[in-house]
Amino acid sequence: MTDHTKANVRVLFALTLVHFTGDLYASFVNPLLPVFADTFSLSLAQVGLLAGVSRFLMFIVQPVAGYLADHYRTRLFVLGGPILSMIFIPLVGVAPSFLVLILFIVIGSTGQAMFHPPVAGMISTYAGRHFSFAMSIFNVGGTFAFGVGPILVTAVVAAYGLKATVFTAAIGLPLLPLIFWLVPLPQGEGLSSHGFLGSLREALGDAWKSVLNIWAVMVLRAFVSQSFITFIPMLYAQAGYSLVDIGLVVSLFTLAGSASGLCAGHMADRIGYKPVFLACNLLAAPVLLLSVFLRGGWIYPSAFLAGFFSMATLPLGVAMAQELAPRGRSMVSSLMMGLALGTGGILSPVVGALADLYGITAVLGWLPAIPLISMLLVVRLPNIGGFSRRS
Repeated sequence: MTDHTKANVRVLFALTLVHFTGDLYASFVNPLLPVFADTFSLSLAQVGLLAGVSRFLMFIVQPVAGYLADHYRTRLFVLGGPILSMIFIPLVGVAPSFLVLILFIVIGSTGQAMFHPPVAGMISTYAGRHFSFAMSIFNVGGTFAFGVGPILVTAVVAAYGLKATVFTAAIGLPLLPLIFWLVPLPQGEGLSSHGFLGSLREALGDAWKSVLNIWAVMVLRAFVSQSFITFIPMLYAQAGYSLVDIGLVVSLFTLAGSASGLCAGHMADRIGYKPVFLACNLLAAPVLLLSVFLRGGWIYPSAFLAGFFSMATLPLGVAMAQELAPRGRSMVSSLMMGLALGTGGILSPVVGALADLYGITAVLGWLPAIPLISMLLVVRLPNIGGFSRRS
């Protein structure tokens, strides 16, 4: 391994560590939704609002951060984002009211949203020819955080009470000096003379239709996975499962997404993006349906399989868009990660309102049809990646 390659590996490790640190704290909210609902006597629509506010901020903050990252060389977003998350998300346990709880989640989620576009945009600079796999490793940092975070925070709350979440801030603080030392200054994309729309047009070029199609697929993927990760805890809480059981289910769902993202990235580098998208969408529908209706010990393998197939394509959408629009890597990353996740996620209050009317089981039971419907868009994806990249 050459010195240059070693340096690139160190940077990729640092960027993945940034992803892990910022997302670890964001992962605390969903498994604690049943506790928040009991503490503040919330309806399912209000529960959906708690989950949706962070996704709405992805919708707003990530495109802006992506635009600024492509224009200015600064580490403000890369380093400042995780700091906001590790300070304000742990404060949710001591929130005196529902409005203050939302405020803490808003500030912490803003931090979580702002670092994603510039960090994801830097991956292609240091990845070499194994771009899809490198993007999948980066994605593992976030999904692994969302996997271990729920186990950690539910164990802490079950043992010491909700207010003990404040002590979890100590986990991320030792990582900050390492991140500060290893993360280089982002390069930017030289788009500083353009406004937002002008930069977007230049970044996308003739690929805008294909990028829009990828974005639509990612929105539907996000809507399904975020709805499940929000309301499965409420469904299992109603069924009598403990907070620790619920935390384990949420962790299995997201850890499976971490593993499947690596597999999907590896396969996309070999056979292309489209076949992987088709296979994952086809298999996601039945296992998501099983996770709604199975009980007993079956909730754990069903959660793993549901997360495995429903979350596998997240890094592929980002990598595919960056290949099509390399002039604005941070900006297109924000479209796939922030705008797509945010658009899909802000519908959580709607799902919650429908669940208040018709029941959680009925509403979640219909959602697995969406991956099948979205295959109509998947078949229109361009044939890139895999062997086509090397030809």
